[in-house]
Parts: sequence; structure tokens; C-alpha cells
Amino acid sequence: MIDPYKIREDFPMFVNKVSMQGHQLCWLDNASTTFKPYSVLKAVESYYTFHTSNSHRGDYDLCYDMDMKVMEVRKKIAAFINADPTEIVFTSGTTNSINLVAFGYGAKFLTKDDEILITQAEHASNVLPWFKVSEMTGCKIGYIPLDKQGRLTAESLQKVINPRVKLICIAHITNVLGYVAPLKEIAQIAHEHGALVVVDGAQSVPHIKTDVKDLDIDFLSFSGHKMLGPTGIGVLYGKFDLLSKTDPFMTGGGMNAKFDMCGDVNYLQPPLRFEAGTQNLEGIVGLGAAIDYLNSIGLENVNEHEMMLKKYCVEKLQETGAVTIYNADSPAGIVAFNVNDVFAQDAATYFNSKGIAVRSGQHCAKILIDFLHTVATVRASFYLYTTKEDIDRLVEAVKTCKEGYLNAYFN
Repeated sequence: MIDPYKIREDFPMFVNKVSMQGHQLCWLDNASTTFKPYSVLKAVESYYTFHTSNSHRGDYDLCYDMDMKVMEVRKKIAAFINADPTEIVFTSGTTNSINLVAFGYGAKFLTKDDEILITQAEHASNVLPWFKVSEMTGCKIGYIPLDKQGRLTAESLQKVINPRVKLICIAHITNVLGYVAPLKEIAQIAHEHGALVVVDGAQSVPHIKTDVKDLDIDFLSFSGHKMLGPTGIGVLYGKFDLLSKTDPFMTGGGMNAKFDMCGDVNYLQPPLRFEAGTQNLEGIVGLGAAIDYLNSIGLENVNEHEMMLKKYCVEKLQETGAVTIYNADSPAGIVAFNVNDVFAQDAATYFNSKGIAVRSGQHCAKILIDFLHTVATVRASFYLYTTKEDIDRLVEAVKTCKEGYLNAYFN
């Protein structure tokens, strides 16, 4: 087991005792973004202090050193998910990564006779790009049904897959209910039917070991800021042969071998063909430091800690008799709930008055509300530095939420 209090010593957001509404901050919105350890901040500062240079742009030592740092981080990321470095593309985040696949591959190869499968539980970033591809190509959007708990199962996929399906676009862990998709089984079924699997890993890669070769998935997207790294940096993994068939989403300097006045252009091989212009170099070195930090803790320890907190939180919330929980048994550090008779965003505002930061609303999963039969939920999400004390503070706030909200807003 990890010691979250010891870990907090590595995070200035805790060391500096950030407060909200006069209370020490209780941060329970880790599915949205995570705090950054000193080592990540030091890496970013080091880029500007000692290593400022572009990459692939100069014949001098500083540029060469930056090239080597970028290559080093690319290798770290590849090892982190068991991929080849040539299959790791730097992007601005999960949204950018999925859009690259949608418009570089989907819009290129799909036709009006094809179908894309998604689920009701998907984040907007894994829905709207496919809606746009459908609009551009005429292909159909289909839905894999969720079971009664809100899970995607291999059995559900078997019921709807057909020869027209070319892409299955799903989250490894959903961002509201926190259920884990059986990717290995899904990939096997997909490939047997000639379809590819495009995975949103924003909520999984920071929390559980992800082995792309073992899972045999085709594309995977994730963001640095959800795994202790800087904002504005993300990753697209793709099997090299698929990346080679994918068109670049952006063109410009650094991604081409040559072009001429006749308009003839030769693009570089992946991954560089997808990295036009100056990259987020501070973000890249910061993400490398974040991966080092997570490796030093161990993702298996992170997951064990989160599961302990999830069980504890669900039990304590249920004891209040004041909440409805929508995902009590999902295997992720996410609890989606509502305080009975209090609108989600009103509850979140009340929690804020106690120094507790949670997410409320539809969490960018706007087509999930039909499944949940509620227009909004409160989401508490945990990470390696979350403590039982954080959970206790949330539970105590839940106990007084209805009365406190009514007193604050109607008296």
C-alpha cells in the first residue's frame, strides 16, 4: 500500500496548503485533471532554464540535446504501454489524438456503406469527431448497448457487430461510471469481423497497466495532465502500419521530406508526419518526468489504493442514507452520485463552501443521461494522493448538504 500523506510531500498544491472558502483544499476531481509533483515542475523549468531550443531545426548542440530528450520521452511512453517508439505520436491531448484518427483515417477510408460503433457512455471527445466523420462520409453511427449496470461487454458487442462495421470507438474506462471495457475480447471480436478498435485511454492509462500489444488494440489516446503531467500534451498510439495509412491532421514544417512548386509533397514516416510545427517541448519533458514518477510508485499500487478508497467511499456514502450512487461496483476510483432532493450542481456548490472540489453536471457524456435517467450527477474521483480523510470530509458534507443548501439559498 502507498502512503498518500507521504506522497503529498511531493506536490506543491498540498505543501502550500491551498485553501478554498477558508478550508484546506479537498481535491476530488482527479478524473478532470491531476496535481503535478515537484519533479514535473522541475523538468518543465529545466527546459526553459537550461535546454531552450527547438527540435529537428538546428545543427547545434542545444537542438541536438532537445532531439535526444524528445526521443528519450518517446521511448519512455512506448515502454509504459508496451509499444514501439515509432508508434508514439505527440499531440495536445486525448481530444486531438482522437480527432487525428477520425479525420486522418476515418474520413479517408469510410464510406456511406460503413458503420462506426460507440456506446452511450462515451465522452464528447469520442463522440463528436465520429459524428463529423459520419456527416462527411455518410457512414452510420451505431451503439453497442450497455448492460443494466452501464458496462460494455463482449456479449453486447457480438449482438450488434456486422460486416459493415469498420471502427469500434470506446473508452477503456468510462469517465462517469468508471467501468472497464474488456478490450482484449473486444479487439478479438472486432478483428474477426474486419473492424479496428479505437480506444479512449484518458481515464485508464494513468490508473491501470495498459499493454497495447497484449490487448491488440489499434489506436489509443491519452492526456498528460490526467497523469501528473503538464496540460497541452498528449499521446496517440497507433499500430505502425495503420499510422502509415493515416493522413496527417495538420501539415507544415517538420513533417515533410520535400515539396515543390507543382504541389508534390512527400511526408515523413510516422510518427513525425503527424507532428507539424514546433511541438510542446516543455510538455514532452514534463510528461517524461510524470511517467518516471508513476513508475516509481507503481501503477498496481495506485490502482490498489484507489480501489480501497472506492470501497470506503461507497460504504460511507451509503451509510448516510442521503445519496443515490450510480456505479457502486465499478472497478475504478470514480464515484458518481447525487444527494437526494438536491440538484447536482447545487450540491457541488455546497461542497465547495466546505473546501471540497468535485465535478458536477453531465461530465461531457451527454448521451449517458438517458441511461442514468437523471440530467446530472456529482462525480468524486481519486488518485494516488487522495486520503480517507478526504472521503470523510465529503461524507460529512453530504450529511448536511440538503439542510445547508436550503438554508443558504432560501433563507
